Amino acid sequence: MAQHKKMKKKVVFSILLLSTVIVTGTLGYTLIEGWDLFDSFYMTIVTLTTIGYEEVHRLSRAGRVFNIFMILYGVGVVAYTVNFLIRSILEGEIQDVLGRRSMKKKLKKTKDHYIVCGYGRMGHIICKELESNNIPFVVIEKEPVELDEDDETLIIAGDATIDDVLLSAGIASAKGLISVLSSDAHNLFVVLSARGLNAKLQIVARAGDEGAEQKLIRAGADRVMSPYHIGGLRIAHTILKPSVVDFIEFATKSGNIEVQMEEVAVAEGSRLAENTIEKAGIGRDLGIIIVAIKKGGDMKFNPTHKTEINAGDTLIALGETSKLKRLEEAACRA
Repeated sequence: MAQHKKMKKKVVFSILLLSTVIVTGTLGYTLIEGWDLFDSFYMTIVTLTTIGYEEVHRLSRAGRVFNIFMILYGVGVVAYTVNFLIRSILEGEIQDVLGRRSMKKKLKKTKDHYIVCGYGRMGHIICKELESNNIPFVVIEKEPVELDEDDETLIIAGDATIDDVLLSAGIASAKGLISVLSSDAHNLFVVLSARGLNAKLQIVARAGDEGAEQKLIRAGADRVMSPYHIGGLRIAHTILKPSVVDFIEFATKSGNIEVQMEEVAVAEGSRLAENTIEKAGIGRDLGIIIVAIKKGGDMKFNPTHKTEINAGDTLIALGETSKLKRLEEAACRA
């Protein structure tokens, strides 16, 4: 965090300041009195710590003037440095304790959330998308993560392959888990552990090697994504079908206020249920295009205006964001 960076800089500055005073004192006694370095260093430490031992050797008039400077300036530096270091340690410990308690309270209140395992480049993008859609999530990351001071992302430091860490992230009450660790083996362990802890969990995992996809599915993953495969297809389609790719990017880009492609679940008792697309007035009243309807495990593409919408269906809709919100409201309430 930004606060930790500032604290580290102040600690380094304090130590450098104290070191400078010690070196200055050692060299000063050596040059002024002609003592060897050890005697000069010993005299410097005795003066700065105000222990009050007798002088190593008798001081000349110039040496006493320098000694006065060391007492007035050096002792102040020592007092400042020691006080700052003690305060930093105590405040750091208190902040750590309060931070852990605050996180535990937030985790207890968090339900129907997603657990993101891995906060690398891919995990960071996933979290940004979840945050932009107001979807609660918790991150598990093994490596230290520095967040901005105003970033409220819940991050649990630990190994996501360990059951206790998954339990601390609230996997029992979680809605889904996304595992994007750098190793296929680690992702496999996460999927196995997560499926054993929550049989109803929706699990999406990242696969690097081609053979890992089937293993992850057998381990319990609902979906497996290969960034290399998807990236390769996207690049090829950019050359072969540039207009199609431009449209997809335009319709799925996060934060686009003009047109979005969304999936809308039709609830029991909704006014859309048991009606055709035409009778529901989706195209006529809202100006929304239903690209596909998912019924159970089947996907019906390009449905006609006579296609019936049933409770439990998922509508793949394309339209303006404001109108899509109205469609979501109609799909939820009677």
